[in-house]
Amino acid sequence: MPIKSRIRTIAHWPKKGIMFRDITTLLKDPVGLRICIDDFVARYRDQEIDVVVGIDSRGFILGGAVAYLLEKGFVPVRKKGKLPAETEREEYSLEYGTDVVEIHKDAISKGQKVLIIDDLIATGGTAMAAAKLVKKLHGEIVELAFIVDLPDLGGKKKLEEAGYLVYAQTEFEGE
Repeated sequence: MPIKSRIRTIAHWPKKGIMFRDITTLLKDPVGLRICIDDFVARYRDQEIDVVVGIDSRGFILGGAVAYLLEKGFVPVRKKGKLPAETEREEYSLEYGTDVVEIHKDAISKGQKVLIIDDLIATGGTAMAAAKLVKKLHGEIVELAFIVDLPDLGGKKKLEEAGYLVYAQTEFEGE
C-alpha cells in the first residue's frame, strides 16, 4: 500500500525490542501526505460529523487538515497542563505508570458528532482516554481513525470491545 511503504521503521527505539513506526517520512512526502489526508476525507465526507478531535501531538497535524477539508471545527486533546481554560481530564495507563490528557470543558456540545484522529494505535490507552473525554462532554463518537494499527498490541480490539468503530489506513503486525 502506498501509505505503508512511506512509513519508516526504526529498530530498538525508544528501547531495545521496539520496532518504532515513524510517520514523519509519510508526512514529509507530499504524495504520501495527500494520499493519507485524502483517504480520511473521502471516508468521512458523507458522514455526519460536527467536529474533529486530534490527539496530542500528531493527531493535530492530521486532524487539522481533515477538519479544514471537511469544513468542520477542530478540537485538541492535550497532555496535562497545556490548555488555558477549564478542562476535563482523563488519566490512563502506560507501560510504566500513568499519564493524563485534557480537553476544554466547552470544546464539545452535547450531542455533537465527533471524529477522533491520531497517527497510531498501539495499546489504545491514549485513544480510550480521548474517547472518555468526549463522552464526559456528551459528544457522540462517530469513529476513531488512525494511520497505523499495531494489532499485536490490542488497542483496536480494546476500543471495538468498548463499542467504538475504529479505522486504520494500514497495519504492521509483529514485523
